[in-house]
This record gives sequence, C-alpha cells and structure tokens, in this order.
Amino acid sequence: MTKKPTNSALNQSESTPSSPKINPDSISRIKASRKKIYSHEELFQKLIEGNKTALGKGITLVESNQTNHQHRAEKLIESCLPYAHKSIRIGITGVPGVGKSTFIEALGSFLVEQGKKVAVLAVDPSSTLSHGSILGDKTRMENLVTKENAFIRPSPSGDSLGGVARKTRESIILCEAAGFDVILIETVGVGQSETTVHSMTDFFLLLKLAGAGDELQGIKRGIIEMADAIVINKADGENQKAAREARLDFKRALHLYPPKQSDWQPKVLLCSALNKTGVDEIWELIKEYKTLTSNNGYFEKNRHEQNKFWLVQTINEHLKNRFYKNPVIKTALQDQLNAIENNETTPFVAANYLLQRYKDL
Repeated sequence: MTKKPTNSALNQSESTPSSPKINPDSISRIKASRKKIYSHEELFQKLIEGNKTALGKGITLVESNQTNHQHRAEKLIESCLPYAHKSIRIGITGVPGVGKSTFIEALGSFLVEQGKKVAVLAVDPSSTLSHGSILGDKTRMENLVTKENAFIRPSPSGDSLGGVARKTRESIILCEAAGFDVILIETVGVGQSETTVHSMTDFFLLLKLAGAGDELQGIKRGIIEMADAIVINKADGENQKAAREARLDFKRALHLYPPKQSDWQPKVLLCSALNKTGVDEIWELIKEYKTLTSNNGYFEKNRHEQNKFWLVQTINEHLKNRFYKNPVIKTALQDQLNAIENNETTPFVAANYLLQRYKDL
C-alpha cells in the first residue's frame, strides 16, 4: 500500500516557485540581468545610475580573490571615488540576540519613508565548513528588502580581522557612488569586529538589552567607550520598567568615561524595534551628531584618519598574503611546524628563521 504524500516542505518539488507573489516575467528579467557580463564602463555607468544589480555585481568583484577580478574592482573603485563620500556611515553592534536585524529593518524602513536611500552591509559569521554566510540577513529583513530605495548585502566574514568582511570599506564607496546616502553596517557582535567597524563609520551605535547582565562584563567597557549612542532595545511590554532602569544605569556609567575628541556627549535611548517606537528619536540624534561634528571639523578629520588607518591595514594585509603565498615559505613553514611538534625548535626561533628566509629570497 502506497503512502499518500504529505504537504511537508521536504516533499516540495524543486521546480515549485518559492513565492506565488513573484511575477514569472520579473524572475526571467532578473536572471538574465544577473547572467549578463558588463564591461567596466557599462558596470560603472549603471552603478552610478543607481542600478542595484550593477551594485551587487560590483561588490561581488570587490569581494573576489581572483586576480583578474581584483584588477577590475580597483578600476571600478577608482572611477566611483569622485561620486562617493556623500553619505553618513552608521555602525551598529550588539551581542547576538539583541535584535540587530529587526532594529536595522525598522530604522531602514523609517529612513526610506523619509526619502533616504539606505544600504545595509550586514556581515554574517562564516561557516567554518562551507565558508558561506550563516545568518542570511536578506531572509531576516523581509520588509526592507522589498523597498525600491533599499539595498541589503550580507557578506560572509571569512577569516579577516574581527569577523568583518575584508572588502566592506570598498563596498561602502560603491554604495555611495550608487546614490545611497545612509550606509548601515551591522557587525556580528563578537570578537574585535566592533573595533574594525568603528574604524570605517561616522556614528557608532551600540544595542543593549535590559537585564541581560552583559554590562558587568569587563570586555564590554571598550565597546561602550567607542559608542556614540547606546540604545536599549526591546523596551516594550513587561520589559519597559527594566529598560528604563538600564537606561539610567548606562547614563551614569557614561559620565565616568573621558570626553570624546568629537565633543559629542553619548546619549542613551529606548527603542522597540518590533513596535517601531523610538526609531525617529534615534535618527534625530544621529542628525544632531552629524551637525555638531560637521561644524567643529571632526567629521572630515575622522574620515581622513580612517583613510590613513586603512592604508596601513592594506599594506599589512598585502605583505602577509605575499609571505604566506610564497611557495618556498609554504614548504619551509610546514617544516618548521613539524619541528615545533617534535620539540626540535620554539615558535619564536621558527618565526625568525622564516622571516629571514623570506628576506633572503
């Protein structure tokens, strides 16, 4: 006796459309557009016209490790530079579970309604097995992804510093050239990613939860010190009282930190991203920060310092890649690793030997 097939998603045919709401003609056009290979000039022209498909292709070029792609990416970035630097870059961080994606969707949707063009560069943690994105931000921002003036790009963090995608900074330039005037950069909320995102943004926003206990962890001190605003999220329902108490605690704590070079006094706000309350106040605060730092010259000064920092970082990364990709060093490194395992040398002696070997090449 044959079993009657169930309606389980596991039994669904691969050919079944994922959503009946999508126009089949639109799907065909999108697929054809994605398959088309643009020349550098075509890609640049479409990108500065605000074409999101071209922007996606440009970021894919930037993220690629293939040599021919890297040359094309450099040319594209160089062409886009005169059209960039006209946005405000906002870094958003917080521990996993704080509601970063929900908050970004609420803030992004609010800004789109205000006539802004919003790009979200969300850096997913990378799978150690497939090296692909784990969280899939596009699936977690269902409303924002449908907006005409919004662009969401999740990127696997890979093995770069602090889990932040290696090419995020170049992606920012492409987004600005495509006409996006607000860039939201989400961190994975772990490790040193906050430090790296802070070094490429104008305003750094820290999301917190009331009663989570993480204010007691010493590791958070540095993150709070970097924050231009602390937002207590999920301040709704029975959590409102705890959220107000947390806001008072963080306000007191902020007075213990030294004044910022920007002359800005960080604020603590309440927000319910789920109910979309408090989002307008947060945007008003960001605008207030932009006005203050533009008037006192810190905004431009900070961007210049960031450029210098990324110059050094790029040189360091380039030298590191040349070292590890050298075939002689690859062989010598394996020999030294085996020697360390057999207690025939120490890590420091082995490192000095490898560096001298590279110098002599």
